[in-house]
Order: sequence, then structure tokens, then C-alpha cells
Amino acid sequence: FIPFYTGRVIDILGSHYQLNEFLSALLFMALFSMGSSVGAGCRGGVLLCAISSFTCRIKVKLFQALTKQEIGFFETIKTGEITSRLSKDTTLMGRTVCLNVNVLLRTFIKTVGMISLMMTLSGKLTFLVLMETPLTGLIQNIYDTHYQRLFQAMQDSMARTNEAANEVVFGVRVVRSFNTNKHEAERYDERLNETRSLKTRQDIVRAVYLLARRLTGLGMQVLILYYGRLFIQKGQMTTGSLVSFIIYQSDLGGNIRTLTYIFGDMLNSVVAAGKVFNYLDRKPEVSTDGELKPDQLRGRVSYCGLSFAYPTNPSKTVLQDFSLELKPGQMTALVGPSGEGKSTCVSLLQRLYEPQDGEILLDGQPLKSYDHHFFHKKIAVVSQEPVLFSGSIRDNITYGLNDCSMEEVEEAAGKADAHDFIQTLEKGYDTEVGEGGGQLSKSERQRIGIARALVRQPKVLILDEITSSLDTESENKIQQALASCLDQTLLVIAHRLKTIEKANQIVVVGGGRVKERGTHEELMELKGSYHKLREE
Repeated sequence: FIPFYTGRVIDILGSHYQLNEFLSALLFMALFSMGSSVGAGCRGGVLLCAISSFTCRIKVKLFQALTKQEIGFFETIKTGEITSRLSKDTTLMGRTVCLNVNVLLRTFIKTVGMISLMMTLSGKLTFLVLMETPLTGLIQNIYDTHYQRLFQAMQDSMARTNEAANEVVFGVRVVRSFNTNKHEAERYDERLNETRSLKTRQDIVRAVYLLARRLTGLGMQVLILYYGRLFIQKGQMTTGSLVSFIIYQSDLGGNIRTLTYIFGDMLNSVVAAGKVFNYLDRKPEVSTDGELKPDQLRGRVSYCGLSFAYPTNPSKTVLQDFSLELKPGQMTALVGPSGEGKSTCVSLLQRLYEPQDGEILLDGQPLKSYDHHFFHKKIAVVSQEPVLFSGSIRDNITYGLNDCSMEEVEEAAGKADAHDFIQTLEKGYDTEVGEGGGQLSKSERQRIGIARALVRQPKVLILDEITSSLDTESENKIQQALASCLDQTLLVIAHRLKTIEKANQIVVVGGGRVKERGTHEELMELKGSYHKLREE
């Protein structure tokens, strides 16, 4: 309404001056200006809060969906792509949904109102202005098509650039030891140049679009002035009405361009939103829908005719017709050359993957039938390189547990031979371990990892070459503590064969099958694969 009353003021000043009409026009202009400013401020504040809330919610939902995926998903998707979806695409999606919907509704309502007022000023000029709309839409459509394609290519290029940087930061020790920093810098520069080239092409397309848009707008203004002069001479318009019409036409052109731009921007965001929703809607290949939570669990594990190949290399069979039984209260050791399937047996028992054939039974029931949280509380793993998270020692020992007392923590730390060294620290169990446990030695991290497994009082405990980081005294104490758990099923992967001589069952794995099994004495008398490994 402000342009309308601007024209009224011009007509009042240009003809017989009437003070009441002049003050009335100014009053309405002031009221509409104030109302518009207050409305814009309130809408902007609410919008910012909505964008922040929506983006945060999408990030959390996406993160939850990612953490539920199977390990094979993370082996096939690059880290840089995942972080790009979490940071850039979710932000773009949140901004587009909230901001564009708000602007779209506001601009559409303003456009309809402007066209109505322009019709009251001059129907002929309004028809002339509306003839520009198809041309503007065509230019915008051509621009959106090219811009969207370049935008998607640039998003993928940025993900590859982030991946290159992440790899170097993660493996900086290897980069320095092999003196490949120059090579990595060149590789990163190559990825950046690819992104820069796409950005340059994007900017060129936008520059051409802006030029075409402004030439179109300029041509329309010239036509309006020409025909407006004719209508004034014929008495069909007043000077003030023409001024109001020109102001409306300028705003209307901006609004139409905004509508077409928002439509194109929302198409661009569809690419980002599509990638986010692909992850949100993806169902993990390893099912977590089991509901079985028995009151009593013995811990008998049966591998029944397993055949398995990793998703990243489906043509290479790692396990083939693999069968084995782990009994409660007994220690079973898996030995054999590297790459023969020992760690795969552990990964399948953890349900990090699903076998292509066969199944694993726990107390006679398939693993997938157990409740997800119940299952992972009853089966614990200690790896050769335990992962610690930023936080205190206590936080890392009780990781994932909400109802763990300090007495249970100290008891588990004692069994893992960690309690004594923790007590020597200034803050004890509240000592911060640093990122990745960097404030602790490798041996200390290993013992905390063992304590984290033992505090859960698991029925099945898996130890993956944990003695390589321990001295002889700590190793003996831990073995004595584990031997005291008479009802626990213990699975050990060992390369130092001296550490598993007392195992109830030693299984030699080769070619994805069980080649030999028995006690240390039985396998030594057999003089087969185990004997050769022992003598090496």
C-alpha cells in the first residue's frame, strides 16, 4: 500500500492542495510502514529459531540413523561423504525448508496484492507487465537446470576434498614417516582445483543469468514509461498513478524473480535433502528387531555352516562351511596365519555383519532373535587397539551403562590390573584420558579396555590379541582373573601361541575352515598345522 499512497501524495501536491487528504495519506503510509517493520522483525526472529531447531533435529536424526547402520555401510561409504551430509547438507536442507517456505508464502501473498492494486491503476499496463513473466520464467528455468547440475557436482567434489583432508589428518604419522607431505599437498590441491573449477563455472552461469534478467527488467521499464506517457496524455492515468505503478512494477519484478529463484533453490536443496533422506530411510542390513531377553543365559555359542564374504569384496569367500562350538566355562583359542578368517569369526559373533549362509546360535537361538541391547550387554569384546573416547577413565569403563556403581567399576578395574595405576593418578577415576586415550600409554589403554568389558559381566568374552601390549605380570594377573569366571565363555584370538597353551580348545583356522582342533598336547602330537605354527 505504500507505493499506492506515494502516488496519492504526488497527485495531491500536483493539483489542488488539500491538507486533510495530504495528512491522511501520510498517516496511512506511516501506519503501513510501521506494521510492515514490526511484522518483518517478528517473522525474522521466529524464522531464525525455526531454522536452528529444524536443523538440529535433522542432524540428530541423521546421526542416529548412521549409528544404526552395519559396519559394511561404513566400509563402502567414505568418511568425507558422511561428514559432508552431517554438516553441509543438513544445514542447507534446514535453511531451505524454513527460509524458503516462509519467503514463498510472503512473496506470493504480496504478488497477488500488487497485481490487484496495479489492475486498479491501469489494466493495460498490468497486462503488459504480466507478459514479461513467461520470459522471466524461461530464463530462470534455464539457469536452474545448469545451476542445479553444477551444484550437485560441487557438493560431491567438496565431499572428496574433505575425504582427502581426513585421510591425511588420520594418518599423519604415516605421511611424515614416508615423507609424502608434498604428494598429499599436491593431491589436496588437485581436489581443491576441481572444486574451484566447478565454482567458477557456477559463477559464470550466475553472471550470465543476472545480465539477462537485468536487461529484461530494463526493457520492461522503458515500455512502461513509453505507454504510461501516452495514457497520461489521454487522461487514462495521473502522474501519481504512473509513479505508483512503476514502483509496484519494480517490486513485482523482484517478487516474481524471488518466486522463481526460490523454486530453483528448493530444487537445488532437493539434491541435498535426497542424500540426507537416503540415509534416514536406509534400513541396516543387520536386523536389530529381536525381542528375546531370557532370564538365564548360559553362553553356549554354535557356528553352524557359515559362509561369508565381505561387502567390499563379495567375490572373495572368507569363511566357507565353518562350524565350531564354544562351551560355557571353557576357553577357546583361534590360531592361524593372518587373513584366514579368525577376526571374521569375531565380527560375525558381534553381529557386525550377517553371513551369506549358515547361522550362529546362542543357547540354541539365532543371534538375530535376541534383543539388541540385551545381546551386546552379554557379549563383550576387547580388541588389540581399544578405542577410548574423550572423557574420564570412569566414563570409558562404564561406556554405554547407566546403572553402574563405583564398586563395580573398581572391581572390574582390579581384575584388569588397572586399579593400581588409576589410583596413582591425581584425579583417579576422574582423570581425563584425552582424545582417543592419548593421555595414557598403550598398556594403560588396553587395561581400561579390558575393564570396560569385564564391568558388563558378560556371558561371552572375546579377546583379540590383547596380550601384545601387556607385560608378563599384568598378563598373568588378568589370566588369573578370567580363569576365576567359571561360567563364562571365553574366545581368544592369539598370535603368541604360548599365551593359549592352557586353553580347553585350540582351533586352527585356515582357508576359512576349521583345519584342526584339540588341546595343546593333542595338536602337538598330531604334528600338523598347529605344530608348524608353534615351531616357527
